[in-house]
Amino acid sequence: MLYFLQNENYKVGVESLGAELQHFIKLDEQLEFIWQADPNVWASHAPNLFPIVGELPDAMYKYQGKTYPMLRHGFARHKEFKLVDEHHDKLVFELTHDDETLAQYPFKFTLLVAYILEWNKLSVTYLVRCDDVHTMYFSVGGHPGFNVPFYPNENYTDYYLEFEQEETLSRHLLNAKGLQNGDTERVLQQERVLHLNHDYFEKDALVFKNLNSEKVTLSSITNPRSIEIEFQGFPYLGVWAKPGPSQFVCIEPWCGIAGRVGESGELEEKEGIQELRPKQAFERTFTITIL
Repeated sequence: MLYFLQNENYKVGVESLGAELQHFIKLDEQLEFIWQADPNVWASHAPNLFPIVGELPDAMYKYQGKTYPMLRHGFARHKEFKLVDEHHDKLVFELTHDDETLAQYPFKFTLLVAYILEWNKLSVTYLVRCDDVHTMYFSVGGHPGFNVPFYPNENYTDYYLEFEQEETLSRHLLNAKGLQNGDTERVLQQERVLHLNHDYFEKDALVFKNLNSEKVTLSSITNPRSIEIEFQGFPYLGVWAKPGPSQFVCIEPWCGIAGRVGESGELEEKEGIQELRPKQAFERTFTITIL
């Protein structure tokens, strides 16, 4: 079911399946900023990633001597969430463990995804609670896709990402199975601006670690409109589009990262894994602001 937030200038739509953001519309222009999930290109809008981010070796992991299956980005994006709080400016969705999740992920949990619209800014908050008697291991992150270009008669290469601070950045390369292969490739050298180019995505996502910036802005050289994504507390950032002439870019704040070639497969040892003891909670927020 699709739920909406709206003020005088903006309208946001969120689907209960996956608690997925589907619309962020500037009303006076009827300008949609979220990718509309063309099934011939990429059939998602902005999935929520839990309890892993990225791919695992052989789509499985080990925990306490047992092996569990887990597909790329986890199961939350395919699960129906329950709407537990609704106001004119706020929607909160909840997912809890069930028999299907326990077969893949042997932890009792609660995942809340909250959306708050304040004028031109949408906050997306993840609250993870460990409802288990054992320490829980997980990753969580966002995967919002944005239409590029914003307007007709523009080109994809008119757009660029501007980081909050100067960055010397190398992408951490992925192999054909979506795993970190240990190689890197420099994309910025004491610079702030990364120009979009479809060629980048022939090698899958741009995966960044150890950023100085906590904000990045998607802008164009041909119009004044921008989208600012702030991701304080997220140690990894992905930038991705479908290879080829796709008309979107995903800017992805992550608390977690894809597995690595040759890793042990033990969940507790996975890079970027988060840890929660019984009854503890974990909270992170990223924001999307239309400028």
